[in-house]
Amino acid sequence: MNKKDFISQIKASSKAEICDLVINNITIVDVFQNSSFIDNVAIKNGVIVGFGNYNGTVEIDGTGKFICPSLIDAHAHIESSLVTPKEYYKAALLHGITSIVIDPHEIANVLGDKGIKLIMDLAKDTPFDFYFMLPSCVPATYFETSGAVLGSADLHPLYKEPNVLGLAEVMNFPEVINCSDDMINKLWDAKSNGFIIDGHCAGFTNDMLNVYSTANIVADHESHLAEEVVQRLRRGMYVHIREGSVAKNLKELIKAASISNSRRICFCTDDKHIDDLIKNGSIDSSIKMAISYGLSPETAIQMCTLNPSECYNLKYKGAIAPGYIADFLILDDLSNFKINSVYKNGTLVVEENRVVYNTSDTQYEFPKLNNINTRKFTCKDLEIDIDGKSILNVIEINPNKLESNHIKVDISTLNNAKVFQADTSLDLLKIAVIERHKNTGNIGLGVIKGLNLKFGAIATTVAHDSHNLITCGTSDEEILFAVEELKKINGGIIVVKDKKVLASIQLEIAGLITSRKSQEVVDDLEKLHLAIKEVAPDINFNPFLTLSFLSLPVIPELKITDKGLFDVSKFKFIDNAY
Repeated sequence: MNKKDFISQIKASSKAEICDLVINNITIVDVFQNSSFIDNVAIKNGVIVGFGNYNGTVEIDGTGKFICPSLIDAHAHIESSLVTPKEYYKAALLHGITSIVIDPHEIANVLGDKGIKLIMDLAKDTPFDFYFMLPSCVPATYFETSGAVLGSADLHPLYKEPNVLGLAEVMNFPEVINCSDDMINKLWDAKSNGFIIDGHCAGFTNDMLNVYSTANIVADHESHLAEEVVQRLRRGMYVHIREGSVAKNLKELIKAASISNSRRICFCTDDKHIDDLIKNGSIDSSIKMAISYGLSPETAIQMCTLNPSECYNLKYKGAIAPGYIADFLILDDLSNFKINSVYKNGTLVVEENRVVYNTSDTQYEFPKLNNINTRKFTCKDLEIDIDGKSILNVIEINPNKLESNHIKVDISTLNNAKVFQADTSLDLLKIAVIERHKNTGNIGLGVIKGLNLKFGAIATTVAHDSHNLITCGTSDEEILFAVEELKKINGGIIVVKDKKVLASIQLEIAGLITSRKSQEVVDDLEKLHLAIKEVAPDINFNPFLTLSFLSLPVIPELKITDKGLFDVSKFKFIDNAY
């Protein structure tokens, strides 16, 4: 905004100038007081300038309709959509989202600060506000091999980039509590310059929460029980309730929400595939779910408008009020949150469920790089020795959750082989994480239960957070075939059976995202989901995202990295068998 526009807005508010847009006789959602009232809304130069009787160049009759702020996704990793920001925003707008707070730590773990700047560049020139949190933990821990390492000195200059809000989810609790120099520098840079710091408090005790709150880490999206929400709120934190493609926490956590504490609660997606976003919605779906569980529509809307705006110091956003930016939705129905149209800066961007804002689809020159840098492996490289051992440590999947269980299997109940062999009747499968950035030759091996593969193998270069190659299969031969075929397409997701590719999606940018159109990606994902039904007929969750989170060694209980099987509760590696 310039000074001339500012003066014009004041004059329009005083009725000395005509407004650009006036919406008459519409029910206004008051997110300040969790209520609604009927009035007229006047807009000038993309800003709301008043309620009451105004004249506008354009006037709309809002009788029977509702106006509320457009939505803000409080925390997301846009790479999980598999598309670039230039495609993502088109799907998000259709669901009433005009702003998103993203942490580009996925691509940062592969490409470093070049990856962050790439996402920032791709977010420009869209009718959408992409805000950035700088990745605090690249890598998430030093128990894995990432493509890059970002220290405080690497992050410091990035705070000068537009739309940077603060330091993203701090995952490495040991570095915080032990006051490691680089972590303290990261925290202090953010704190001393007035930036926000996000947390990642999966499995935290109350004592651990005390440490993070003392470090001025103010937000967390890793609550899994209603009581955890309460404990975070008591410490002055913001709680982001997550509904992603894998982690779905709203049903449990909304039990803790009420009009008394709603001002510190936000909604977020964290990780969501583009097909899931298009078909099933985003935080608009969280609003509908929250209403169905008994929350008032005004309070549910507050949680993804005013609350994230205040959490991240987004000035004059997230409300329908004079002086606030005119990012808003017209709703046909409040209780069902049925979107009629979407406005960004007072301009219509979505009408009749289609994006009407014209943007230029200029071609972006993407860096040429080898996304999979590994040698060729053999079945010998995949052997897990169980000879003379009694107990097998196994990762058990929790469907639609990021946490896994650590179970122990009596080896005497398995076959008499000296090395582990997958057993589909027991749903015990081999999993491998292959380092793909530096050709170290590292392979972390383990056994998982709960993926329900009956045939073949799946493999992907999307493996949080260091994004090595992760694969699981019913035989070593199928695993190796999947890996080699994935290398041929330079990264992505693949499903194989009988050494034939059933379906794949190419993710040529860092092995994480593609420059292709959303619909092409949706079509490829549909083929992958059909293929997974052929190799795992009984599966009822997203196996690709589920697999990708098994390599994240900061979420309990048992995980696997390229360096081996990792006990998160003890924060150390353990043997596959003993």
